[in-house]
Amino acid sequence: MNVPFLFPVGGFLGAGKTSLILAASRVLQERGFKAAAIFNDQGSELVDTAHVLRHGVFTGEVAGACFCCRFSQLLSVADQLRALEPHVIFIEPVGSCTDLAATVMRPLLSDGRARYRIAPLTVLVDPARLSELRNGGGDASLRFLFEKQIAEADLVVFSKFELREERPTLPGSVVRFLSSKTGQGVRAWLDEALSGALTVGGAALEIDYEAYARAEAALGWLNWSGTVELDEAISPAELIGPWIDGLQAALGQRGAVVAHMKVLDQAGGVYLKTAVTANEADPVIEGDLMAPPETVHVVRFNVRAVIGAPELRDVFERELERVPGRKAVHSFQCFSPSPPRPERRYPAPFFQAASGSI
Repeated sequence: MNVPFLFPVGGFLGAGKTSLILAASRVLQERGFKAAAIFNDQGSELVDTAHVLRHGVFTGEVAGACFCCRFSQLLSVADQLRALEPHVIFIEPVGSCTDLAATVMRPLLSDGRARYRIAPLTVLVDPARLSELRNGGGDASLRFLFEKQIAEADLVVFSKFELREERPTLPGSVVRFLSSKTGQGVRAWLDEALSGALTVGGAALEIDYEAYARAEAALGWLNWSGTVELDEAISPAELIGPWIDGLQAALGQRGAVVAHMKVLDQAGGVYLKTAVTANEADPVIEGDLMAPPETVHVVRFNVRAVIGAPELRDVFERELERVPGRKAVHSFQCFSPSPPRPERRYPAPFFQAASGSI
């Protein structure tokens, strides 16, 4: 019987985790293996879940808190996907979470090893974010979370390699480089992570949970979904382009630091996904940029920014009023994350390698 891998892909907000999971799933499918993915968020109505479903990957979701605080639910969702007989189940934690070695990896080795093989914790690093934080830019709360995530990685991988010529370094770490867009390095990373040769959950992270809670609470978290109905048809690009530009500008005027913002527009059987990872960053676009005009657009919007939740909600609602058409709201959540309270925490490393390979 197939014993699937649980394959965690962590990293900070906007590092490209979902894009990597999609690229890796395509490689696995080319090799005759089935892939699934479990996404995690403090709220619901995730852009990533809807986006990955459109690509034919089995998906599950753990919403309402981080994997560490919903560990039993993580195993339950994995067991549901396991019935579909995937060879690999990717698990993508919330991009603001850390201490995963102690609260997710080691509990998986303890509680899930009878029915799963556990792959090492990959932490994906955006070189642009690293450069910003190294040079004193960005927000102190973001820096705290970013550095802790790297410190506990079993495997550090730099993403978006197609955008940079130089190869960044991390003292004390052997790093890998890949591009989800071009596919460069994805196969080599998969082969290494699934080889069974790497230690799993080996990093002994020291973390002040009060400082951790303050860092996460500095982020405003907004998930909105709804239908926009127009009298005159416009394309998804014409709808969400000005919308995300206006929100970027409005947040910048309030002094907010954008960590990640993404929107998915599904209209007329096609989709357009747009994401930005900084206040003035150019958008990363996936889907059909030349999709034809439609009068009905089903939209999901996820925003993560260093700003109070009430102020984030106010900014979003003001920009929503500028969007043409009639809006039927399906879901609207805006909050700051609650302090993390892990179900299980095993601080002592297991120093165990993943067993076997696919």
